[in-house]
Amino acid sequence: MKKVLEIIEKNPRLTNAEIAVMLGVSEEDIEKKLKALEDDGIIKGYRSIIDKDKADIQSVTALIEIKVQPKFGHGFDELAKRISELEEVESVYLMSGAYDLCCLVSDKTFQEVAMFVANRLSPMDSVVSTATHFILKKYKEQGIFFTEAPKDDRGYISL
Repeated sequence: MKKVLEIIEKNPRLTNAEIAVMLGVSEEDIEKKLKALEDDGIIKGYRSIIDKDKADIQSVTALIEIKVQPKFGHGFDELAKRISELEEVESVYLMSGAYDLCCLVSDKTFQEVAMFVANRLSPMDSVVSTATHFILKKYKEQGIFFTEAPKDDRGYISL
């Protein structure tokens, strides 16, 4: 199972036949294994990583730190679930450090992020404070580089 997960995590576009050859098993075995992993909720989905700058898509990504006052008996889970259900939110994480939760909001304008924080996130019960950080440039995401390697134009010197 671990090998199948490693392979599809690196390249989810591989066919079942290609994965079968790589692992030395039948295509049917791979099909059954992937179906079981999807049914068990281990594989949550397949996504493309898009360089929005190169595609000329004008949007921002914001990382929003959230300090909360957890409710007795519920901890952070209840509020994290409510935040997760907001359509603007891409991801929610429980954090260590100065803030308790962190959420990621993508593919919005600065104004849309500001209005989301002011009108939907901050007024929630148990939210004490927020700190919004806008991602200015992506260098690497999920193991994929977004920047080109710098070109060495110094030339060659022989002695």
